[in-house]
Amino acid sequence: MMKGYRSGPVSGQGQAPILNQNCIMTRFNNAPHHVAATPQTIVCGYFDATTAPVLTVPAGTEVIIDTVNGHRHELPNDPFLVVLPEHRPILDSVARWPGGHLLTGPVAVEGGRPGDALVVDILGVAFRQNWGFTSVEPLLGTLPEEFPDYLLRHLTIDTATRTAKMPWGGALQLEPFFGIMGVAPPPAWGRISSVIPRAHGGNMDNKVLIPGTRVLFPVFNNDVLFSVGDGHAVQGDGEVCVTALETSLTGHFRLDVQKGMDLSQPRAETPTHLITMGFDEDLDQAAKHALRDMLRRLGESYGLAKADAYILCSLAADLRVTQTVNVAKGIHCMLPKAALPQM
Repeated sequence: MMKGYRSGPVSGQGQAPILNQNCIMTRFNNAPHHVAATPQTIVCGYFDATTAPVLTVPAGTEVIIDTVNGHRHELPNDPFLVVLPEHRPILDSVARWPGGHLLTGPVAVEGGRPGDALVVDILGVAFRQNWGFTSVEPLLGTLPEEFPDYLLRHLTIDTATRTAKMPWGGALQLEPFFGIMGVAPPPAWGRISSVIPRAHGGNMDNKVLIPGTRVLFPVFNNDVLFSVGDGHAVQGDGEVCVTALETSLTGHFRLDVQKGMDLSQPRAETPTHLITMGFDEDLDQAAKHALRDMLRRLGESYGLAKADAYILCSLAADLRVTQTVNVAKGIHCMLPKAALPQM
């Protein structure tokens, strides 16, 4: 547990979400608030501090949030692959901004103020449909010069076994997570694209942010304004062709506020690791941002001198490439809790 903020253990950790008999739609127990995916609760392609909240809750509240993922050209024609009934009406009604991601929210969290941190406990993530899509996009991805043509693949998701069948044979084990989680950016930034991850979080595409993880975001606006979307069934570090296995997910979150935490960028914590993140067009700079924030974290929470924290990270921390495709690339630094100083 990272020192410096108020909270007990993550409740629901390790508990699987409950699926109905068709293993498609999802429900969670013991959460008083549910934000359905509708034309009124979805924005497309941006974060903006002026977006009105779709729900306002007290700090410490559990919320269930439904999401959808994919535009019309990405929806399947196969009748076996179930398109959610709200998906097409959302696409028909919601204005598309260039970022393109469908985001549910924002949810306002009472009491959050600039200089605080939003504490998001990810209590559960579940599939809403039995398919996902992945694509190669011209001019995008890690090797755009080698893949000039558009290619779209639909994969069947077995929600019971949590696997996806591959078109060339075999199957992948799935580990669903949200590619995008974030808060409203500083008002001075105006409306920003959902593509580029920044200090507010957003399109982090960090596959370690699964149930049982706590994510902390700097707060830039009164009442925070948290949004989520870009469901991924599975993704490799790098997300090299620019898409994961994109799908529609439901998330179960606890949203809390830690006063006066003053973060410069998102952080996370799993049962086994501390995690810091860096984003930059230059991958070397992203690595420096992530490492510097881990050094700061070790000094603030564990009292290590900066040089000692640097040595500890050299011995025990892993710098992992988060993604290489979102303009600002990502590095996350993962330090095992077993290596932390004994307090």
